[in-house]
Amino acid sequence: MARYAVIGLGRFGMTVAKILAENGMEVIAIDKQQELVDEVSSLVTTAICMDSTDEAALRSQSLNETDAVIIGIGSNIEECILTAAILKKIGVGIIYAKIESQLHGRILELIGVQHTLLPEEMIGNQLAKTLISRNVLEYVNLSSGHIVVEMVAPKEFVGKPLQDLALPTQRGVNVIAIKYSYLSVTEDGHNVIEKRLNDMPGANDMVNEGDVLILLGPKGNIDKLIYDTAVNKD
Repeated sequence: MARYAVIGLGRFGMTVAKILAENGMEVIAIDKQQELVDEVSSLVTTAICMDSTDEAALRSQSLNETDAVIIGIGSNIEECILTAAILKKIGVGIIYAKIESQLHGRILELIGVQHTLLPEEMIGNQLAKTLISRNVLEYVNLSSGHIVVEMVAPKEFVGKPLQDLALPTQRGVNVIAIKYSYLSVTEDGHNVIEKRLNDMPGANDMVNEGDVLILLGPKGNIDKLIYDTAVNKD
């Protein structure tokens, strides 16, 4: 089971901690405000009230053994930077940090934080792409310059196998999963539509109407695909 730590339980950190826990991840939630720790304690694996700028306290939680640490202390830049520096010192490998500005992000990058997140920019990108195309459900920037997007299959994709779409070769975009609806029948004879995930789609897998494609690719390639399918969707 993957193990994560979330430091700072404001709206951002609290949301991340809850979603990770709801999806079966082991989560250590940390904040210096007891009321926030109490709020999340019943949802996560471990909830701890501590000052994240206390090196001894952080060391005691073996955070260097987690898959990643997420810092949600965006508003207190000094505290965020000091926390990140301590995490690097104690051997944490992967760190994500919420930032308040590009300068804040640049400072964190200089001390070795690999992933910085500017929520307002992320929301702006999401809104813009959603307005451009009704097909786009999620649009996530990765620090590598790549994008992960959830997109309702455009009409021109429906009824075709992935090998015919040739997205990796023609578009430079990879299909990493397909969400689809599955009709099943309960023991008492009722029809139930379940949401399922094909997380290893093959070349012969068909794209059906209503499927949601999860795509990964460079920003320019993803944006062009969104634009092209938005223009042609009607």
